Amino acid sequence: MMLYNIANEELTVSVESFGAEIRSIKDQNGHEYMWQADPTYWKRTSPILFPLVGNYKDKESVYEGKTYTLSQHGFARDMEFDLVDSSKDRIVMRLEENEETLAKYPFKFMLEVEYVLIGKNVSVNWRVSGKDQDVMYFSIGAHPAFNCCLKDSYLTFAKINDESSKTPVNDSITSYILNSEGLITNSTQKYDLDNGKLHLSNELFAGDALVVEDRQATIVSLYEEDKRIVTVGFDAPLFGLWSPAGKDAPFMCIEPWYGRADGEGFDKKLENRKYGNVLRKGEIFEEGYTMTF
Repeated sequence: MMLYNIANEELTVSVESFGAEIRSIKDQNGHEYMWQADPTYWKRTSPILFPLVGNYKDKESVYEGKTYTLSQHGFARDMEFDLVDSSKDRIVMRLEENEETLAKYPFKFMLEVEYVLIGKNVSVNWRVSGKDQDVMYFSIGAHPAFNCCLKDSYLTFAKINDESSKTPVNDSITSYILNSEGLITNSTQKYDLDNGKLHLSNELFAGDALVVEDRQATIVSLYEEDKRIVTVGFDAPLFGLWSPAGKDAPFMCIEPWYGRADGEGFDKKLENRKYGNVLRKGEIFEEGYTMTF
C-alpha cells in the first residue's frame, strides 16, 4: 500500500493505492476538507464503488444462469491498484480482474481512475473497459466524505444548462426510500427546500442514504454556516446523500452514481438492473465528477 501526492499552489491531494482512494485534500493553509476515516463513525474517506453501487438483492446477481455473490458497493474499494502514470498534478491508477473477482463478478475488466488537479478543482475520471467478452454489465459510483458540522450545514442544488449557465433547484428534491436490506422501495420522500437549501441533521438520514434519481440536479454544494466547503459537479443520472444515522457524524457524503441498489422485487439478472451500464466489445466507458473547493 502506497500513498501518492499531487499538488499545486492551491491544494494538495493524497491518494492511496489501496482502493485508489482519496485520503486527504488540504489547502495551502493546512485545512483538511476530507473526512479522515475515524472508524468510530465510518472507516473510509472516498471509496470507489465498482462494479456495484448499493446492494444486490440478497447480495446475489445472476448472469447466464449462474449466481454470483457480492457485498455492498463491490470489491474495488478493498483492492490494491497499480500506479500507471503520475506528474505533479495528475495521477492514474489501474485495477484489473483476478481469480477472486471472477468468482464474484463474471467479467474481465480494466478500471482506470485518474485524478487531475487544476487550481481549486479536483477532477475524478473513470475509464472502464471489458476484455475478451462480447458484453459487460457494471455500475460505478463515488462516495466522498467532506468534513462539516451537520447541524450548522446545508446543501444547495442546481442543474447545468450548458457550459456557461446553470439553473438553481429552489423548490424540492425527491428521494427513493430504502428498506432495511438497503434495497429500493416503491416509496418516495419529498424534501421541501428552504430558499433552495436542504438543512442537514441526523434525522435526515434516519432511513439511510437519500437516493435522488432522474437528474434532479447535477451540481450539489455543501455549506457550513454560509461558507461554501465544496461543490460537486457531475453528469450522472442519480446521486446519493449520506451521513451515518444517529451518530452525529462530522461529515457529509455527496455521491454521483452510475448505478444503484436493486429494487425489492428485482429478478437479480445483471442485464436488467436499472441504471446499469453496458459495454460492448471494444467500447470504453468514460465518466467522472469534479470537486471544487
